Amino acid sequence: MNGSELPGLASLSGYLDSKIWFRLIQEKILVVLRDGRKLIGTLRSYDQFANLVLQGTVERIYVSNMFGDISRGVFVVRGENLVMLGEVADSNDEGLIRRPIEQILAEQKIELENRERIEKCKRKILHQRGFSFDPTDNDIF
Repeated sequence: MNGSELPGLASLSGYLDSKIWFRLIQEKILVVLRDGRKLIGTLRSYDQFANLVLQGTVERIYVSNMFGDISRGVFVVRGENLVMLGEVADSNDEGLIRRPIEQILAEQKIELENRERIEKCKRKILHQRGFSFDPTDNDIF
């Protein structure tokens, strides 16, 4: 074990060949965070803890078959918030309709309100039957 590896810590770079990382640094990647946000940007840097620096980043919001982008510029992602990352091809948007972000945010708000209303009913029914509510259910990790 060299000095940069600590027992018990997962190293993202330890799983991938450096040639793959070099290629990824030049590519657009999709990053999914623990809170469900999806970021698309060019990978510029990473470290052994999976902390990432993305350049030209946009936060992409999907609602049914539509999507919208919010420009975020240079974005630093802490490794503990990273769920998944992968290359993005431009052809991945086929079948999806790009809409203005204002429309997407309005649709997302309606969708979240509907989902919350359904979850509230589920929690109420489960509580009546003796089950408890777990507040970490919204964490996708």
